[in-house]
Amino acid sequence: MKKATSLVDVARKAKVNISTVSRTINQTGKIGAETQARVRKVMRELGYKPNRVARRLRARDASTHLLGLIIPNIQNPFFADLARGVEDVAYKHNFALLLCNYDEDEKKEQFYLDVMQAESVDGVILPPIHENDPAVMQVVKNGTPVVCVDRILSDSSLDKVEVDNHMGAYKAVEHIIAQGHRRIGFIAGPADSSTGRERLRGGKDALIAARVPIKSELIRFGDFKQESGRLLTHELLTLAEPPTALFVSNGLMTIGALEAIAARGLKIPKQIALVGYDELPLAAVFNPPLTIVKQPAYEVGRCAAELLLKRIADPKHPPTSLKLHPELIVRKSC
Repeated sequence: MKKATSLVDVARKAKVNISTVSRTINQTGKIGAETQARVRKVMRELGYKPNRVARRLRARDASTHLLGLIIPNIQNPFFADLARGVEDVAYKHNFALLLCNYDEDEKKEQFYLDVMQAESVDGVILPPIHENDPAVMQVVKNGTPVVCVDRILSDSSLDKVEVDNHMGAYKAVEHIIAQGHRRIGFIAGPADSSTGRERLRGGKDALIAARVPIKSELIRFGDFKQESGRLLTHELLTLAEPPTALFVSNGLMTIGALEAIAARGLKIPKQIALVGYDELPLAAVFNPPLTIVKQPAYEVGRCAAELLLKRIADPKHPPTSLKLHPELIVRKSC
């Protein structure tokens, strides 16, 4: 059996001290870029893989240079773009990224939070399932830095990056009203998530400002998944007096709404107008092109990663709250 490559083997071939190899791996101390590059080249050539468990046992207080990102749905383009923003910042600062997908499932979220802590990540970025998420609060109590994105926790002591969901929804419904619609159906997100609640509030405020009655029979609450968008759109379109326009509060539910509209053979926007929240791949070339509220997803991820790195460097820094602005992209669906 071939003997495993050791730290000593790497040091000998790279012609450096063992401590230099160790500092290169752990990114501690000052080492020249040329020396680091040589050490890493030798590590690749010899197939040397640092033992993460051993590293943590040797230096419990040292950085693992590993960030955790837990997202609800990687199929959602918003979270895919957000993940890219986090990854780019992490890589730039020599951090690796551990990415998990919890599917809006509390048990999976708890499992992945346990994994993050077992791996001794330096910090975690995530949108909590709801505002009083006990699993996330326990991680915070354990001392792991946490940055909330998209959705927030009721705990105001945490760093957070969100988009102005109220403003985005207000603009969307304001536009629908400007096109002459008064009977507007809402497919909202979960009532116990800050994102779902703020988008619904923004839409309602637009109705109030235009003196359009708010009708509870036109409001449905989904789970931010495609199937709920499809089912809830069918529900609204089967009403005795169906809506003439729909505002759908996330991208995947918008896809579901499009499926339901197509199944009924309705023409957009002549028979039913539609505005979605979140940009979708190829939305501009749909027939007709979709009017949507575009979120700066990449920027949310980038800002969250930068906040997390600052929090890791200075745990006592006052909490930072960032709110980015969405943009209404008017096309032909409304």
